[in-house]
Amino acid sequence: MKCIRGIRGIGGISEQMRLGLLYPLLLCAALAGCATPPATPPPPNLFNDASFAAPTVPVDPQQAFAMSDAMRHYVRVDIAREGRGKNPRRALADALRNREGLQLEYDAAMTRTAAQAFDARSGNCLSLVLMTAALAKEMGVDVHYQLVLGEESWSRSGGMYFVAGHVNLALERRPLSNVVGYDADAILLIDFLPGEDLTGQRTQQIGEATILAMYLNNRAAETMTSGELDQAYWYARAAILQDPTFAGAFNTLGIIQLRHGDIEPARRTLAYALERSPSNTVLLSNLAQALDGLGRTDEAQLLRRKLLALQPEPPFHFFNLGQRAMETADYQEAARLFKREIARDPYYHEFHFWLAQAYARMGQLAQAGRQLELAMENSTTRSEHGLYAAKLQRLRAATAH
Repeated sequence: MKCIRGIRGIGGISEQMRLGLLYPLLLCAALAGCATPPATPPPPNLFNDASFAAPTVPVDPQQAFAMSDAMRHYVRVDIAREGRGKNPRRALADALRNREGLQLEYDAAMTRTAAQAFDARSGNCLSLVLMTAALAKEMGVDVHYQLVLGEESWSRSGGMYFVAGHVNLALERRPLSNVVGYDADAILLIDFLPGEDLTGQRTQQIGEATILAMYLNNRAAETMTSGELDQAYWYARAAILQDPTFAGAFNTLGIIQLRHGDIEPARRTLAYALERSPSNTVLLSNLAQALDGLGRTDEAQLLRRKLLALQPEPPFHFFNLGQRAMETADYQEAARLFKREIARDPYYHEFHFWLAQAYARMGQLAQAGRQLELAMENSTTRSEHGLYAAKLQRLRAATAH
């Protein structure tokens, strides 16, 4: 299962326009691995503060790491009691892995602060990284953050397409001047994926500013999805100021401006980001939509031709075709197309759910049940898990009768 949930653009080719896809955007770590120039302040004309109401929730980046009284008690009492005789790094790592301790669960419903994730005992991987880092800092343990390269998968919600990336962190021993040679216990990796999924990880170290920008960018996308465009704007703005090298925040800001009807500011924002990442398909797609909105259709078409060359079969391509086959009752063709999409991303729950529907329409109930099980196993929120569990229960009841 992939960990960070985000939103990313699907290539803006003509097929997608016919399918009526809405503004796609990027969330969290998906662009963090791209080459970026040194951090420089963004041009002031990217922001159009006067167009947006003041945030209803104050935007304070440092709240992401803020410790609660319950967290301090956990460090000073629970970890101290269970970690007697251990170094602090090992004590924290063991506490996080103890199934009878925090009992952490993965839940991508929202990106929580460290304190919120601790209270809920759940979160996406970014939330759990924030929580772990906050606990480590309280214990005097150094950390560094890592973006896991190549860990991206796709989802969709509310007419937008999401990308999922993954981050983790390592607990480090502070070097001693009189110690030389290799120390196998000097760095402890903390990752909230199953152990077998860590094999062969390629990672890129990122700074705390980028982690904070990811958190703010996630909150921007999540509040935008819920219709809170004013609040989303201030989160995206803060993400850019936190780390001007994080391209995802510029893309998110551009989409917020598009959805708010601020087409020219959106064009400026997306064009600025594209200058820094000229082959980025997300930005190409979104900038083409902004140009369309300004009546500059020739320029938009040029970008879409470049996009088509870079990404002829974007994510969800076969899935969308499969849905159209379902509408015409061609269930065998739909199943074939859903399988092609699953081959590209075997962890997205909705692909398995729709394949289950195709199998059920063909009367292949055992295969439908297996796909519902996979949908349930790969669900990323408690509500999704409950939905698939209920459908699987009904299918089994119907099969039994």
